[in-house]
Amino acid sequence: MPQKFSYGRIFLLGFGFFGVSVIWGVYNAFVPIFLAEKFHLTPIFIGFFMTLDNIAALFIQPPVGAWSDRLRTPIGRRMPFILIGAPLGALAFGIIPVAAVLPLFVACTSTLLLSMAMWRTPVVALMPDITPSEKRSQANGIINFMGGIGSIISFLAGSALYKLSPAFPFWMGSALVIVSSLLVFTFIKEPKEYGEGEKQPGMLASLKELLADMDKSAIRLLLAIFFWFLGYTAIEAFFTLYAKNHLELNEADGARLLGHLSLIFVLFALPAGVIGSRIGRRVTISIGIILMSVLLLGIYFTPAATLTTVLGKAPVLGTIPVVSLFLMAAGAAWALININSLPMVVDMTTIARVGTFTGLYYLFSTFSAIAGPNLNGVLIELTGNNYNSVMLVSPIFMAIALWLMLGVKRGEASKTVV
Repeated sequence: MPQKFSYGRIFLLGFGFFGVSVIWGVYNAFVPIFLAEKFHLTPIFIGFFMTLDNIAALFIQPPVGAWSDRLRTPIGRRMPFILIGAPLGALAFGIIPVAAVLPLFVACTSTLLLSMAMWRTPVVALMPDITPSEKRSQANGIINFMGGIGSIISFLAGSALYKLSPAFPFWMGSALVIVSSLLVFTFIKEPKEYGEGEKQPGMLASLKELLADMDKSAIRLLLAIFFWFLGYTAIEAFFTLYAKNHLELNEADGARLLGHLSLIFVLFALPAGVIGSRIGRRVTISIGIILMSVLLLGIYFTPAATLTTVLGKAPVLGTIPVVSLFLMAAGAAWALININSLPMVVDMTTIARVGTFTGLYYLFSTFSAIAGPNLNGVLIELTGNNYNSVMLVSPIFMAIALWLMLGVKRGEASKTVV
């Protein structure tokens, strides 16, 4: 069963998600720029390329989660994946900015995806492994707090390093992911009890069980996750190009604006977990969906000249235009949604199958990450390269997610550990 809850241990575990967030923050901010300016790809091809990693993840992360449930080694069932995947990912990531031809670039990003997918699900599954049900929203808040710090570093430090050399943000990410994985391995000890007496079906068998279940709470929750990530990842993938083409800012400033969103996400991660534990995870997520939709529509309808009006300056953040206010509030809304979703998923199963259900969480979120950039890449081209159009379609997906959440009846924290 999960060990006695410890905030310190959860903070140390959060370094695993910290490393993941640094890598993908830099990747999402600067890889689209390389594709557009170094390899001269059109928006539709950029959208497709930005989903290649997710296509592979769709087939890797869920089975790896189920595999980690069944694996037994002297160092645990999750740690072997971390020790193999993290160094490989760091190496491939460091080569990306110096790849001069597209085939080598694709080879590096593919290797990055394979290695990162190998350890992302196991490191996230460690949270419910060592945390009782009633503390999982708070624990996920801590882990996402650490992940948010990783995102801030990737956007703010990454944008500053990018001005010195496009390679520097990637090399920073490689170094930090190595250090983070070593900290997790050194200080996190996996529990020795895994629910050995319980049957452990694979990922596909578990999905069939959910589809056949008369209570559709689990499948509705997973579909809701698909739709809200569909809206969010589409914007994330194109935001630096949106900032450059619609707001007429440079690439570094576009990445810095994403850092503003990430900052509030970080600051609101812990309160979002507490709110979810007090008023319920489903209600908290629904509030976040509504708020996010209103903010994205606000960005869409506000003129670009108004969005770029500078309101002032702040330490670390630099200049703060009007659009930053929308993005900061969106960071709080995203925290309400994201912090409470994984705990809902894993609290629909037992400790023996946490990795499998974590894999299902990534199955649906990754599938949405494939559909989002592709759909919005097509939309941008159909609207004459109007990058603002992504701010209009995303709230539609959020509304569908909200409707699905209305039918979710399970997944709240329980007082007893299963």
